[in-house]
Parts: sequence; C-alpha cells; structure tokens
Amino acid sequence: MTRPIDHFEKEHAAHHDSALDVMGGVTEQPIVNPHFTRPRRRRFTTEEYVAGILAQDVTILAQAITLIESNNPDHYAQAQEIIEACLPHAGKSIRIGITGVPGAGKSTFIEAIGGMVTKEGRKLSVLAIDPSSGRSGGSILGDKTRMESLTANPDAFIRPSPSAGSLGGVARKTRETIVLCEAAGYDVIFVETVGVGQSETAVHSMTDLFLMLQIAGAGDDLQGIKRGIMEMADMMVITKADGENILRADAARVQYQGALGLFPLPESGVRPKVYTCSSVTGNGLENVWNGIRDYLTHVRSNGYFDRNRTHQNNYWMRETIDATLLGRFYNDPSIAHRLSSVEDEMRAHKITPFAAANELLERYFQE
Repeated sequence: MTRPIDHFEKEHAAHHDSALDVMGGVTEQPIVNPHFTRPRRRRFTTEEYVAGILAQDVTILAQAITLIESNNPDHYAQAQEIIEACLPHAGKSIRIGITGVPGAGKSTFIEAIGGMVTKEGRKLSVLAIDPSSGRSGGSILGDKTRMESLTANPDAFIRPSPSAGSLGGVARKTRETIVLCEAAGYDVIFVETVGVGQSETAVHSMTDLFLMLQIAGAGDDLQGIKRGIMEMADMMVITKADGENILRADAARVQYQGALGLFPLPESGVRPKVYTCSSVTGNGLENVWNGIRDYLTHVRSNGYFDRNRTHQNNYWMRETIDATLLGRFYNDPSIAHRLSSVEDEMRAHKITPFAAANELLERYFQE
C-alpha cells in the first residue's frame, strides 16, 4: 500500500520548485511473503515408525518419542501401538539411573563415562530429565549443550525431556521411551534425574542400577542426602576428586562407605560400594564402570535382575492404572461441573474436604 500524504505535504504539493517538496515515496512491501507456506511434517504410519526405529533411524526415533510424550488424545492410540510393536525387540539393555545433589556434575559425569561406554562398542541412550517450571510448564532442555562431545558421538543418543511436574522429576513417559530406545539398538540406557528428592523412587523403579552422585567438602557430608535415598542407592560416586579436593573426596568415600555398611543387606544381595572419580581428568572412571559391570554380573547370577524387572513391570502397571483413573475422573463432565461449586462450599466452610471428595467419588462411580 502507498504511504498516505500528511497535511504538510498537501500544503507544499503545489510548490514543485520548493526545497520543502516531499515525494510520495514507494509502495511498502508486505513483511511476510504471502506466497510462503510452512511445510507440514508428514505423519508416519505405525508400521513406518516401527520400521524406522528397528532400522536405528534416529530422526524417526525422536519423532516417535515426541508422539509418546504428547498430551494430545489423538496421539495416544498410535503411541501405544508403536510401543507394543517394539516391545518384543526391547529389554536387552542395562538401565542405569543417575541422580545426585545439585552441582554434583551429573551431565559432566555422563559425558565422560558415556565416552568410555561407546568406545567399548556399545550404543548409549541418555534420557536427561529437565525440570519444568511450576508456573509456565516450560523447560530449558539444555542438557545437550552441556554434553557437546557426546552429542556429536554417532553411537550416542541424547534425549532431553521435560519433567512436566511428574513424580520425582521423572518424565511421565520415560518408561515407554526406554522401550523404544532398546528396540533401536541402544544397549546402555542412562536416566538422568533432576536431583535428590523424596520421590526418586520413580527412577529406582525403572532402572537396573541406581547410581548416586555426591560431592565432598560441602559441609557435613553425611547430612548431604537423606537416609531414604542412601537406602535406594546401589552404588555411590564422589565426584570432582581432583586437585586439592582429592583428599576430601577420599575422606567422604570412607564416611559414606561406613554409613552404608550400617544398613541391612539390600534385596539384591550386593552391598553398595562408594567410588571416587574426576570427570575432568578421567581418574577413577574406569573403576566406576567396572563396578557397574560387577554389580550387574552378580545380580544376574543370583536371579535378582529378572525378579527386579518383573517387580518394576507390576509397579508401572499400577501407576498407569492410577494415572488413567485420575485423568478420567477429572475429565468427566459431571465432575467438572460440580467441582467448582464444591470448592466454593469448602471455601465457605459448608463442607469438609473429606465429605466433598466422597460426594464427587460417589457421583463418578454412580454413572
């Protein structure tokens, strides 16, 4: 469109020989090309997704994981079909949960030991769980930027996922994502959690070994983590054991090893060991990886490995049932209609929370 002529221009339009004469200008171009259309990504069929995953196509694997993580009800059915088709090809990896206090260097540790894993001819998948904002629901998803060498490694697949407010910072669909990564040929799965908390049970219930990272010299070492977390740990590693921190790390190792010795023998039959390492210099990393292999060899031989996976399958079946019932309850139209009025009655102290819950549950089950 042509720029409109203002009052000043009209006043001097007749004086062509005036220095104040203003030209009308040129027609402005549209900011966005009207002929541009954003190409739509073709949605694959279930068979195409499964074939791509089994062919170890990283792009299709990533798109399938996105489909699984989607909250769109239209994606749920296809996601379940993909998981079921991949299930016979899964279960052949070792699953390692990695948690630790903030600042323990989880990403740096994973990158360092991950390089060792791939040099052995293994394929590594890192499922890095990023904390979601409680207000906006968004996540930074910056783990890939902290694992530059591992990101460029063709034998490694890094997938940052938002925790989406789920239990213990573990993404709601991580369990299904593990199945897809195993079907794609990844035989070592690392699940990096947000950090230490009382809900780290979720990580423990989807991995074969629960690895706890801790740092030395940050106050009273034995107060750094809670007893519940220590009881879940199958192995503990004191990181940043380099330079002047070597002696402090070794002292912390002795303290933690003594504390773990006071706990009853775990069901696995393996007393947790404490190691020290430096992800920067590489010192101690080989000992940590050998310790992981020794643990897995032991639990395979005594039958705990298979029993643990069976127990985990039962656990996640029950968790799925709970989540499904909860979603259906709140999405029920009659519940949604009555819920706001019940909340108003509680605010006015006309009904107790327990009575309100019972009323809503009776309403739901009577339908």
